Amino acid sequence: MKSKFSGISALMGIAFLFSCNNKEIKDQESKDSMKATSTDSARVNGTPCDISISGIHFTKSVNGADTLAKTDNNGKIAFHVGEKKDYFSDPNNQLSNNTAPILLAKVDNTKPFTLVSKVTPTFTEKGLYNAGVLYIYVHDNFYQKYCFEQDERGNHRLVTVRTIGTSDDNNHDAIQSPFVYMKISSDTRTVASYYSVDKKTWHMVRLYKNNYPAEIWMGISAQCPVDKGSVSYFEDLSLQQSSVRDFRMGN
Repeated sequence: MKSKFSGISALMGIAFLFSCNNKEIKDQESKDSMKATSTDSARVNGTPCDISISGIHFTKSVNGADTLAKTDNNGKIAFHVGEKKDYFSDPNNQLSNNTAPILLAKVDNTKPFTLVSKVTPTFTEKGLYNAGVLYIYVHDNFYQKYCFEQDERGNHRLVTVRTIGTSDDNNHDAIQSPFVYMKISSDTRTVASYYSVDKKTWHMVRLYKNNYPAEIWMGISAQCPVDKGSVSYFEDLSLQQSSVRDFRMGN
C-alpha cells in the first residue's frame, strides 16, 4: 500500500509541477501580449496619406511609401525601395533596421479580414533578402510581415516575421515561380498566412492567436536590406472584412 500511495503522490506532484509550469508560461504570454498591445505613440510610425488602390483606402505612409508605390491603369503596383531598407528588430540588435517603406490601410480587427495579393519581387544575384511584403501593423514593436524573399542561398521562399518587442524569423517553402499569391486572414480569433501559385490551391505557412488590438493596419511593402535598391510588383490586390472558411486549407 505504501508503494501504491507513493506512486500516486509522485504522479500528483508531477501533475502539479506541469500545472505550475503551464501557468507560468501562460502568465508570461499574457504579460508579453499586454505589453505589446499597449499603445505607445512614440513607436507608432507613419504619416497621413490618401491613396485608393483596388478599392483599398491607404491612409498611412511609413518611410515615404506614398511616394514610392506607383499604380498603372490596370491596377498593378510598382513598389520601389531604396538601398539597405528593411523592417526588423533583431534580438541581438545587430541587424535592427526600421527604414523600409510601408503603405497601410486601417482595419477593424473586431471583424474578420483577409488581405490577398499576387506578389512579384525583383530577385537579383546580389539582392539578398529582397522581398515583396504583406503587413499586419500596430506599431514598431508589434507587427507581422509576410515576405516572398530571396534567402542566403539564392532561393526564393516564403518568410514570416512576427515582432513582439523583438522579431522572430521563420523560413518556409521555396517557390520556383517568379511570383506567388499571398494571403493573410483572420476570423478575429486566429491569424493565418497562406500562399498559392495558381490562386486556387492554398498552403498554410503560419497560424497563431489573434492578440492584436481592435484597430490595426494592413499593408504592402518592399524591402532591400543589402542591395542598392529594388522594386516589387503587387497585382490582384484585395482587402475584405471576411475570413477564410477553412483555416487549414486556406479557402
